Amino acid sequence: MLYVFLSVCCSVIVSVLLKLARRYSIDISQAITWNYSIAILLTWFFFRPVVDLTSIETFHLPAIYFAVGILLPVVFMVMASAVRVAGIVRTDVAQRLSLLVSLSAAFWLLNEPLTAMKAVGIAIGFAAIICSIPWQKQTANRKVLSNAWFYLLVVFFGFGAIDILFKQVATHKEVAYTTSLFLIFILAFIIALIGLIFRVVTKGTRISWPHIMFGWIIGVANFGNILFYLKAHRQLSANPSTVFSAMNIGVITAGALVGLVVFKEKLTLLNKIGIVLAIAAIIVLTLSQN
Repeated sequence: MLYVFLSVCCSVIVSVLLKLARRYSIDISQAITWNYSIAILLTWFFFRPVVDLTSIETFHLPAIYFAVGILLPVVFMVMASAVRVAGIVRTDVAQRLSLLVSLSAAFWLLNEPLTAMKAVGIAIGFAAIICSIPWQKQTANRKVLSNAWFYLLVVFFGFGAIDILFKQVATHKEVAYTTSLFLIFILAFIIALIGLIFRVVTKGTRISWPHIMFGWIIGVANFGNILFYLKAHRQLSANPSTVFSAMNIGVITAGALVGLVVFKEKLTLLNKIGIVLAIAAIIVLTLSQN
């Protein structure tokens, strides 16, 4: 379970870095752009992907790659805003429960059978999302969070859409998953870089080393999350549901501890119920897989 623990730590570190970005006057959209540059290098170093463009075109993967390449930086930037206005605790819950979107899609679009236990797990999960989101205008540390619900919902549905697309990528066994990941990171970097260049030209944004280095740190943590998660699945290949539940519960629990203890985030009773329901939903969905 060491790899699961390391993956959880990397995931929470990303949220912490997004939380700290504003404190240190970091241009988060610029940092997210450079995050993908280091992810490309680390993917190449650790996985040595073999790119065969012929096979990729044969299996109609470019369209999926392009869609994920657009969604990754866009949703990542919305996640940064969610961490800023809603906090680490709520954002991690929304991100981890985004699996409900892909599960629902599997039932409705792919005609996957819906068992009673899966239905219960999905229902609990959606209840957790409703409880975790601050729907009413409130103040915490003098900051108005009236738009927090919007960012959290975009994180929820955005990461859900990304998960659906990644599952589509995984079904194409002819192309190694790490090769697909490498190409998706390249596309995400190019798309984010085009946006950054546009801001430089039109708004006078300056590219500077602090933003680049901060982005590289995020990229290392982001890649570490992926690397250790894949290693955990390989190490516990006979128990994938264990990795699934431990990872999601671990991120929600660790994120809650960091948010509450380190950053003094304020949660209502309903929000706390939402965290408990989120963990319960993951447990029920894990049992349903067995």
